[in-house]
Amino acid sequence: MFAICLGMGNGMATISRAGFEAINGVMNAPVSAARASRREAAPPRDKTRGGAIKWPEARAATRARKPAQKQGGKPMPDITIDGADGGFGAYLAIPAITPAPGVVVAQEIFGVNQVMREVCDWLAGEGFVACCPDIFWRIEPGIQLTDRSEAEWARAFELFGLFDVDKGVEDLKATLAQLRGHEACSGTAGSIGYCLGGKLAYLMATRSDADCNVSYYGVGLDELLAEAGNITKPLLLHVASKDQFTPPEAREKIEAGLAGQAQVTLHVYQGQDHAFARVGGEHYDKAAADLANRRSIEMLKGSLSR
Repeated sequence: MFAICLGMGNGMATISRAGFEAINGVMNAPVSAARASRREAAPPRDKTRGGAIKWPEARAATRARKPAQKQGGKPMPDITIDGADGGFGAYLAIPAITPAPGVVVAQEIFGVNQVMREVCDWLAGEGFVACCPDIFWRIEPGIQLTDRSEAEWARAFELFGLFDVDKGVEDLKATLAQLRGHEACSGTAGSIGYCLGGKLAYLMATRSDADCNVSYYGVGLDELLAEAGNITKPLLLHVASKDQFTPPEAREKIEAGLAGQAQVTLHVYQGQDHAFARVGGEHYDKAAADLANRRSIEMLKGSLSR
């Protein structure tokens, strides 16, 4: 049964409806317009947290040394996903006990950076084979940005505007298929995504055969509600009530559009902004993140452990 849950507890509530002007202008606008929009939209960063990075240095930061994948806590080499348009890299983390269910991790706009790798390591610690593919590879392989400087934010928004969502979903589907066939995977597999990845996790629910999907503060979902009828497997949505990229009108539209979907559970985190679960981020909130993560693990284990 579709459920909308408000606040930090487990109570249920009815939400009012409203119209809305979508934030999707950045995502769906022509690239030239999107670039200008992104420059205005990038929030100011605290320069004491890493300092301003000049453009060449920002690009160099995208090629920072990649931590090794982990297998039962031990390093292992990067893997390559065989996609329809070519091979691309991915970070893989394998739990101590296998075979285990798989989870495809869809990145934020910063690439497969340390945050995404730590998400994979966390999932491996919870008993999942976790794989985060480089979905920016068509633009520039190996992107690894942080949220610590204006230059990196500008680059992240540029990548966001150049990114082909449909191709990205196909890359995630290829990752899903390869993950299911991995010797460490039990064969069941779902997806989890954050920000841009949260949008892609929703699209995995509507366009793939993933066994379940989890979306953290997915952007632009209000523009994708026509696909909601395709959802046949459990979908968990974590939504921030004060998400700067999903205004209240957009959130209400999402809630109304998904109200008839039996496989959808939507939690609203009161007082939280976008990326409240990104450890070390400007809007990180430990209590909200811990609650969302607990709900995610419960859902993943319930849907994939068979």
